[in-house]
Amino acid sequence: MPKFKLFAGRKGKADQAKNNRFVKLGREIYVQARRGGTNPEANYGLKSAIASARAIQMPAENIERAIKKAAGGADSVEYEDILYEGYGPGGVAIMVKCLTDNRNRTAADVRSIFNKRGGNMGESGCVAYMFDQKGLLVVSREETELDEDSFMMEALDAGAEDVVIGEDSFEILTSPEDFDSVKNKLEAAGYSFETAGVRWLPQNTVAADGENADKLLKMMDAFEDNDDVQDVYHNFEISDEEMNKLG
Repeated sequence: MPKFKLFAGRKGKADQAKNNRFVKLGREIYVQARRGGTNPEANYGLKSAIASARAIQMPAENIERAIKKAAGGADSVEYEDILYEGYGPGGVAIMVKCLTDNRNRTAADVRSIFNKRGGNMGESGCVAYMFDQKGLLVVSREETELDEDSFMMEALDAGAEDVVIGEDSFEILTSPEDFDSVKNKLEAAGYSFETAGVRWLPQNTVAADGENADKLLKMMDAFEDNDDVQDVYHNFEISDEEMNKLG
């Protein structure tokens, strides 16, 4: 399994990107609470959304506000989950997870983002076969005093499928069904997570450079700025050297 990398936006956009994630996760929490009830212990979707929110240090009052709003039932807006697929510059595979109250608006917006940056939106299933759905838990190396082998054994004993060792973090992979159990066991052992959620991870990655890399980063920024886009999954990697060239 290739190392998973997140592109959270270019320098200077970190705060805005974080605020965007708060807004999007607030919507996800609201929707999951509306659909399955406000008790996270009885609603896996809600529990997973809350875990993702806590992983990026979303304020507790934001989480509580979204749940209370769902419990009140004052908002009659119905949201729909849609997964769009397509290709970016250089033919890289991209999947865009959306949560929308207007399918036509969102489809047009996503198609426009693809087209304006050298890509194109495809049919359902056109790139999904290049990805596997996995639970992903990212633990900073600062979170543990264990050596690599000891941490890997602890994660595997908790039910993880694999651990990818990076310079700054450990990426723990689980089956979607075991994600919650593994997360709970590691939390009980004292760990917190930089990332926690079920995601589509690429089976293989391709290198992007030059103009294609620049267009792909701008495409990721555009998706991040769209309120209906909850997450983006892709199979490209950009080297540190190339990132430095792009500034």
